[in-house]
Amino acid sequence: MSRRGRTAASYDESDVRVRPGKASRPRTKTRPQHTDAEAAMVVSVDRGRWGCVLDGDAERRIVAMRARELGRTPIVVGDQVDVVGDLTGKPDTLARIVRVAERGTVLRRTADDTDPFERIVVANAQQLFIVVALADPPPRTGFVERAMVAAYAGGLEPILVLTKRDLAAESEFAAAFDGLDLRIIYAGIDDPIEPVRDLADDRLTALIGHSGVGKSTMVNRLVPDAYRAVGEVSGVGKGKHTSTQSVALPLPDGGWVIDTPGVRSFGLAHITPDDVIASFTDLADAIEDCPRGCTHLGPPADPECALDQLPGTERRVAAIRQLLAALISNETW
Repeated sequence: MSRRGRTAASYDESDVRVRPGKASRPRTKTRPQHTDAEAAMVVSVDRGRWGCVLDGDAERRIVAMRARELGRTPIVVGDQVDVVGDLTGKPDTLARIVRVAERGTVLRRTADDTDPFERIVVANAQQLFIVVALADPPPRTGFVERAMVAAYAGGLEPILVLTKRDLAAESEFAAAFDGLDLRIIYAGIDDPIEPVRDLADDRLTALIGHSGVGKSTMVNRLVPDAYRAVGEVSGVGKGKHTSTQSVALPLPDGGWVIDTPGVRSFGLAHITPDDVIASFTDLADAIEDCPRGCTHLGPPADPECALDQLPGTERRVAAIRQLLAALISNETW
């Protein structure tokens, strides 16, 4: 009997074909292990593409995209990653980042102190050069203190780098940080660059500072073939942005410097007073005896702060309280 002439009662389950819908199709939970992946360091980020160097070798550069299985995992300059795919580095080739290693240190900031979303600026840097001009634009202790707070909380060693000594006589600016064991060096155009290079060689160093303070000029001296743009400071004391994105540059004798865009604010919404104190091993244990909610600022705000009970630390505690005051000041520049 032809199908056209069959009745409904003559059909059985063998005559019915059901195509599974998309939601009911079985999906494998097996994910590729990427055992052949190679290690690399991220040196630049640009619109969904990451520049990487294989095994930290500046001569082995590739461009990579983020693998689908990583989702929205943030990947920043300084990250150690595993890559697969085309690793030749030839034009128009693209590799894939399949893993991001755990970060040793992290420099974070928020847009301001009310912003709940923290942004990772640099990963795995060992030290932070806080670049400040002694004039044009005028220095701000608040910015240095807040950058120091971010460095301490992220596990980086802060180092203050002063520029433009030729435009300003020696002042009390550096003295504002006595008691914090903050290393201070000079890197103006007339200062020798060797002290800066000695600190940066064989290390991963992040640079941060306001636009126009001479950061790019210093980078050009450290890495002569960097060709970083050098901008002029505007007449109102706010610099023009000469670096538009973070980029890691190899030093001639080993190590990397990460030049970051000039910042106009440094939000610290993600950091608490306890995070700052925890960075100072000689004081971290003491705050366990502080009352709940103590901000460690001392009297009159915190009359029972345990930091006031430590003998011989008055000067150091006072200096650290400067950092805590900057943390809660919500000051803008």
